[in-house]
Amino acid sequence: MSKLVVLYKKPADPAHFEKHFREVHMPLVKKMPGLRSYSFGPATDLEGKDGAFFWTFIGTFDSLKAIHEAFGTPEGQAVGADIPNYSPEPPAIIHIESTEG
Repeated sequence: MSKLVVLYKKPADPAHFEKHFREVHMPLVKKMPGLRSYSFGPATDLEGKDGAFFWTFIGTFDSLKAIHEAFGTPEGQAVGADIPNYSPEPPAIIHIESTEG
């Protein structure tokens, strides 16, 4: 399994970010071909305080190739194009080749 991890810094308007992410962005994400599962939400340090990132998204795909293919579709391109609508700073995006336990 491959994990797509998206890490967002705290925006100037956290309420707008969360509303748009939940109501607009996630419906677009759910249409991406090959997306097997996902999780998302606010991120904190282990004491529950603001950490290095404000929000995370983790999507599971079959492979890194499947992630690239998903972003090459109109649905995937719509996801990428929507990010500036709620996050003025581009997120950090990483891939993890996951070993499930």
